[in-house]
Amino acid sequence: MKLIGIGDNVVDYYQDQSMMYPGGNALNVAVAAKRNGAEHSAYLGLVGDDEAGDYVLKCLQSEGIETARMRRAYGPNACASVALNEAGDRIFTGTNREMRVQSLLSLRLTKEDLDYINRFDVIHTSVNSSIEHELPSLSHKSVSFDFSTKQKWTSPYLQAVCPHLTYAFFSGADMNDDEIFRLVEETLVYGVKVVGITKGSEPAMFFEHGQMYRQPPLPAHVVDTMGAGDSFIGSFLASYHGHRDMVEALRKAAYSASVTCGFYGSFGYGTQAADSVRETAR
Repeated sequence: MKLIGIGDNVVDYYQDQSMMYPGGNALNVAVAAKRNGAEHSAYLGLVGDDEAGDYVLKCLQSEGIETARMRRAYGPNACASVALNEAGDRIFTGTNREMRVQSLLSLRLTKEDLDYINRFDVIHTSVNSSIEHELPSLSHKSVSFDFSTKQKWTSPYLQAVCPHLTYAFFSGADMNDDEIFRLVEETLVYGVKVVGITKGSEPAMFFEHGQMYRQPPLPAHVVDTMGAGDSFIGSFLASYHGHRDMVEALRKAAYSASVTCGFYGSFGYGTQAADSVRETAR
């Protein structure tokens, strides 16, 4: 299975450590898929020309993630300030949203990009990637989309996005079962094949062909939950898309998420934060 992540990337600045870590949903899923058996992974997105952008590229190269269609833009890369509570759950305390290149510029796919993307089996993107306008040109492939929490989407948004998707993922830690069942029913109407809801410390709920599956979290020494949900998605896609074994894919996904909770950052690679990161993430 070959997967490309398209869209968001960021460096997460852990203020108490004065360290920065690479992240972003589309980027994290590409890395997690590669680590969990994908034959080939790539990332396509906008990256700043500052030290943070340099570091994102360096980490992707270390993970063997292809970046042939990456865009570099003049300006700061996306940064977010992060704190951790006693349970290891992340709390975002600041961002450079107004000045980062990912907010100032729009990713537009060319014919050459689309030819390149067609080499991959699965395309993954997210509500934070700002490429909804490109989904019609990608929907002939299997498209995976992370909608994040219920604060990020509305029914009209689901109606616009879901017809282009094969996989839809949601973070449902703040949703009860009735809310989840209504969401899944609404999502499946638009033709989505698999709907997955991760719920933090509670069992994930996945739906395929009218059948529901629950996957409890596996035991983990929790240091930092950053990226655990993205790791779950990346591992799930790497296993499920090729073999269509839901039970096995969920087991592998839960294991991947548990491993991710054991280190800082979405997939590691902490380094001393650049001065520009300390400034822009305030």
